[in-house]
Amino acid sequence: MKKMFRLTKDGISELEKELNDLKNRRPLIAEAIKNARELGDLSENAEYQSARSEQEKDEARISEIENILINVEVIQKPKSDNKVRLGSIVKLKNDSDVKKFQIVGTVEADPLNGKISDESPIGAALLDKKLGDMVEIKTPQETSSFKIVEIS
Repeated sequence: MKKMFRLTKDGISELEKELNDLKNRRPLIAEAIKNARELGDLSENAEYQSARSEQEKDEARISEIENILINVEVIQKPKSDNKVRLGSIVKLKNDSDVKKFQIVGTVEADPLNGKISDESPIGAALLDKKLGDMVEIKTPQETSSFKIVEIS
């Protein structure tokens, strides 16, 4: 059974843009390899080794993105049943802090930008909670309790 990758429409667009950018780099890397090859002995040619390494890295990423896009499941905007679902944007509040997260699939997760995976400890703690529920957020530094004040 194939692994399905859950992404929002924005996440799919970002991957498609990255894929396009990587494919557009192919001729530049091929030219760099050609120029480095003309410098002579390939076994001690740092420019050649560097260009080949860059080509391998880009081709691996292209293959990975293509696999994700072939096996993508679009995260639909959740129904407004006031429950936290995949795709929900959740606002949490306690006495001293307000946090806002969007629950996304693992491929799209970007915690520094408020996008957390449904499989992460925070995402898993939030799933299926309702407006007004208290939730415990455990981080390596501390455990804090938050109230869910908004779900969109």
